[in-house]
Amino acid sequence: MLRKGVVDLPLHGGKCPRWLFERMVRLGRAILLLICEEFGREEVVRRLTDPFWFQAFGCVLGFDWHSSGLTTTVGGAVKEALKPHFKELGLFICGGKGKTALKTPQEIEQWGEKAGLSQSAENMILLSRLTAKIDNNAIQDGFQIYFHMFIFTTDGKWGVVQQGMDEVSAYARRYHWYSDKVIELCEEPHAGIISEIKKENVLNLVAKKSRDVRECILKLVQEDFERVLKEVRLMGSLFFKKDHRLSYEDLSYKSLKKVWEITYENPPKDFRELMLRGGLGAKSLRALALVSELIYDVRASREDPVCYAYAHGGKDGHPYRVNKKVYDHTIMELEEILRRIKIGENERLKLFRRLNTLFKI
Repeated sequence: MLRKGVVDLPLHGGKCPRWLFERMVRLGRAILLLICEEFGREEVVRRLTDPFWFQAFGCVLGFDWHSSGLTTTVGGAVKEALKPHFKELGLFICGGKGKTALKTPQEIEQWGEKAGLSQSAENMILLSRLTAKIDNNAIQDGFQIYFHMFIFTTDGKWGVVQQGMDEVSAYARRYHWYSDKVIELCEEPHAGIISEIKKENVLNLVAKKSRDVRECILKLVQEDFERVLKEVRLMGSLFFKKDHRLSYEDLSYKSLKKVWEITYENPPKDFRELMLRGGLGAKSLRALALVSELIYDVRASREDPVCYAYAHGGKDGHPYRVNKKVYDHTIMELEEILRRIKIGENERLKLFRRLNTLFKI
């Protein structure tokens, strides 16, 4: 059962201090390598794509628990920390913030070639594109994706952590995906979504309640455009009441015509294929959803899918400032365990038990 609630994730200005980021990289590397050694690389993917664990992990690394910067800074630190170990671990992290996010397909391809996974890499690139399009276009919640981190392993496990920004409120929303939790990529696919508040009137085309609309959209793009347009014009005046969620402003005939030009000659076989069509954006999807509601008498979900994660941390001194001495001691203890990890199991367990004393300094 997915837990639900809210957490503040405001936009904070400035950059992470270099002294802290360097320590985040070292501590993050030690923690994740230990997890990989003890539980396997799949567990690293599972934990990073768990919104609750990711939030707590950011706090252990000393970043602001309530800042949108936790996502981008922790993501950057994790990528830098594990990059020297990608090939030996069989685990790869691609993408990042802004322009780096746009390079995700090239990075997946490069690491796929180095690991001899060219065929698998092609599928991972499609998954990267699809998850970004779903969170940016199929879920229309006002948050524009600007951070995209794609994680994958040599045996096919994958996960996504991405974040969008609402420019009006300056708050962030983070989206988590994990392959083992995805039953259907275009229906309730997330491991979790965290944000500041639940919004009203969120068009969520990947909700279970939107299944009929998705099916009708696929029917719609195979119909004759002029006939559809005629029906919409006849029904529109009766349909658009004051209390309705969508209006004529949402019904872009230009967008609809563009969709038909893209899809009519070669209609998609499913909603996933439709999402991956080039030139199909949020506005076009919104128009298609509205027309489907008009013609087929179906209803898309307007419920916000957000859930939350609580944690505590302190780059800015809340609830306390980072204690560099304790931070460095923790790093040294974990790195010492990693250096001695190949010794006997009994001795390894003794080393891990020492972790209980790390924060009693």
